[in-house]
Amino acid sequence: MCGKPTVQSFRPFCSKRCADVDLHKWLGGGYAIPVVEEDGSAGDGGPEPED
Repeated sequence: MCGKPTVQSFRPFCSKRCADVDLHKWLGGGYAIPVVEEDGSAGDGGPEPED
């Protein structure tokens, strides 16, 4: 998180604080995978009805 060398007891972090900051980002949605939604979709993912 901060760029300091890792400490064995908190690996891969340098301290408990950096580990907690990382956990907070995960729980708060800071590490979300971006999703690109297609325009004009039916919304339910099913096939579009025929006319």
